[in-house]
Amino acid sequence: MTDRTMSTRARQRGWLGLIAILIALVIVAVLAQKLLKTYGLVPGPESSPEAGLRGPGPAAPAAGDTTSAAPPPTNPIARARGLEQQVQREAQDIAKRIDEKTK
Repeated sequence: MTDRTMSTRARQRGWLGLIAILIALVIVAVLAQKLLKTYGLVPGPESSPEAGLRGPGPAAPAAGDTTSAAPPPTNPIARARGLEQQVQREAQDIAKRIDEKTK
């Protein structure tokens, strides 16, 4: 083999490696996008105006017990905020109990 044949092969392997990296990057980007859509951090196709309705139509509000707790929010950010508020309330309750016991 000559030096010219070796350098051509090395150059081709460089291109093949670059193409393989680009394909892997595209795969990772598609998977990351799907993951973000499932977590609700990126709007999905159902939120686009031309998508139309994707589920059952609107339901009439049910006449239920008004003393029951509100249903948990479906938005992940709202759930996180609710959890944060709950943890803060529990921390305040624990602090009050500790203060009462130390008096």
